[in-house]
Amino acid sequence: MAQRADILDLARFVRSPGEGSRVDVDVDPGELTFGDQTYAVEGGAAAARVDGSRTAAGYALRLRFETPVEGPCVRCLEGAEMGVRVDAREVDQPGGSEEEGLRSPYVDGDELDLAAWAHDALALAMPAQFLCRADCRGLCPVCGASLNDSDPAAHRHEDEAGEGPMAKLREIRFD
Repeated sequence: MAQRADILDLARFVRSPGEGSRVDVDVDPGELTFGDQTYAVEGGAAAARVDGSRTAAGYALRLRFETPVEGPCVRCLEGAEMGVRVDAREVDQPGGSEEEGLRSPYVDGDELDLAAWAHDALALAMPAQFLCRADCRGLCPVCGASLNDSDPAAHRHEDEAGEGPMAKLREIRFD
């Protein structure tokens, strides 16, 4: 297993302009929270590869890892696990501005905040819909039961037949 790193010393990692280097590390991106739901890397850390090269005035960096992420399914709220692939790049050129894309918020001097970068890169790589399975049917909108393992006929409720407390709303016409 690779060495765990939250902060990477770039001066040691990439020494001179034009030089490129690669290091394999374990990084903990921490937990992500979306819509009050928490998602985390299985096992807490991911095996990552950092490629770096020194430019005349700064660094060009690339972070890559693929890891299983655990959290609730957005449709049925059951536990789910999905593989997420991260491939992120950063450039840090002192003297440039963040608006020009030449300053990295993860680089301070010669130190790379690898944990913060991995956290943000994982957040950007997360799928739009985190699902337990591709055909997840979600929850019954009336009783809240999971529709994945139940008989669809068992979820015909009186509201659907026009007899429940919301039946009068169906009579409204927007002409």
